[in-house]
Amino acid sequence: MRVFVTGGTGLLGNTILRQLSDAGHDLIALVRGEPDPQVFDGINTQFAHGNLLDQPTIEDAVAKSDAVIHSAGMIHLGWKCFDESIAVNRDGTQTIVDACLHHDCKLVHVGTVNTLAIADRDSVADETTPLDHAGGQVPCSYVLSKRAGNEVVKDGVKKGLRAAIVHPGFMLGPWDWKPSSGRMMLEVSKAWRPLTPSGGNSSCDSRDVAAAAIRAAEKLITNDIEPGRHYILAGHNMRYLELWKAMASAMGAKSPIMRAGPAQRWIAGVAGDVVGKLLPAEPDFNSAAVRMSSQYHYYDSSRAKKELDYRIRPFEETLQDAAQWLRDHHGKPSL
Repeated sequence: MRVFVTGGTGLLGNTILRQLSDAGHDLIALVRGEPDPQVFDGINTQFAHGNLLDQPTIEDAVAKSDAVIHSAGMIHLGWKCFDESIAVNRDGTQTIVDACLHHDCKLVHVGTVNTLAIADRDSVADETTPLDHAGGQVPCSYVLSKRAGNEVVKDGVKKGLRAAIVHPGFMLGPWDWKPSSGRMMLEVSKAWRPLTPSGGNSSCDSRDVAAAAIRAAEKLITNDIEPGRHYILAGHNMRYLELWKAMASAMGAKSPIMRAGPAQRWIAGVAGDVVGKLLPAEPDFNSAAVRMSSQYHYYDSSRAKKELDYRIRPFEETLQDAAQWLRDHHGKPSL
């Protein structure tokens, strides 16, 4: 099959391209500028030059493809950058959906578990859990704009689009060029952080998520899954204290000792918001990010296991492979 992939410089998109290329599929990758030879080394692909709002470029690439895997997106866990997030995550998705409808092309849209319900410390959420469970997600720029993108896809399905939406958890793995989620591992290794966020997440391997996204595209082409189907692609549910200890060990750094309490979380959130009002760029630690990291983003991927043959490999394998790749390509920060 011929597949058009967006977000090819990101962790998931690059992994998807590599798996498709290794399997011998014809590829088109969307790039905004001149492709970085290192990022695309070993990938046999054509390039479409433009961005998600460049309708002629998107139309041309989709017209040549059997399926689109739309993994591009803007991630900003904060209150700022809402308009920019909407432009990418909603309006860019609209361009993709319109082109897929026009050319009868199948679509796998990469969402996020951050648009779904959340669990609590004693339970897990799945595709059927009510959105208001455990207080619901934090309505920051990322959550709202990604939900808006999902709605664009759902509207497309009502008009005849054959699409599926996959929702990855917290992904780690090789090919994290920017880096994205690997940035957390690098930060943990830079300096000792005795406190961790108080909540938890569902960590998964980007290679497993990529394989399931490709499988969804194949099943859409063969009409083996229902249009509009949602799939959680999560993994190992663990508290951040456990996760950061494992990351620190993998990166050769000193481990944290305890979770942040209410006072520390309040101070970090308020301080981040004050800095965000004074400076153009909002810091990573702001009240939205602190609130999100205090929640329990625990998920059940049973539907994806059954219908997409989703595999969740051992966490230690994922962690060691991600750590080695980060050391090889981003260096080990001095402690």
